[in-house]
Amino acid sequence: MDARLNLFGNQVSAKALRYITSASKVVSDSTLPTTIQHLVELRASQINGCGFCTDMHTKDATHAGETSVRLNLVAAWREATVFTEAERAALELTEEGTRVADAAGGVSDEVWTNAAKHFDEDQLAALVSLIALINAYNRVNIITRQPAGNYQPGQFG
Repeated sequence: MDARLNLFGNQVSAKALRYITSASKVVSDSTLPTTIQHLVELRASQINGCGFCTDMHTKDATHAGETSVRLNLVAAWREATVFTEAERAALELTEEGTRVADAAGGVSDEVWTNAAKHFDEDQLAALVSLIALINAYNRVNIITRQPAGNYQPGQFG
C-alpha cells in the first residue's frame, strides 16, 4: 500500500505536523507517567484502527521497557489484571474521549472523577491533550493511508 500523500514532502502538511509535534512535546515533558502515555497512545490508535500509530506506539512502548503481556492486553484492559488503577482510569478516559460520537454526553462525570482521583491538574491537562493529539495523528494517518509495519523506534527524533 502506498500513502496517498507524502506528509513530510508537502510544505503544508509538514508544517502542520511540526505544530502538532510541538504540542506533543509539551505532553511528553509533563509529569504524566510515560507508561500511561504509551498505553493511551496505543489504545486510541487501536480504537481508531490506525495501523501506522498502532505499530509505532507498540514498538515505542516495547523499546521503553513495556512488556508484551501488557501491550497484548491493552485492547482488553477491563478483563486484564496487569494494569494499575491509574492506568485503568487513563484507558477509560481515552476510550470515552476517543469515542465521543458514540457517547451521548461525551466523557461522563464518573469517568472524569475517577481520572481526577489518580492524576493532579497538570497531569489531567497532559492526559486530555494527549488524547486529543493522538486522535489528530490517527486521523491524519488514516485519511492519507500511511502504511504500517516499517516504523523504527526513535525514527522521528
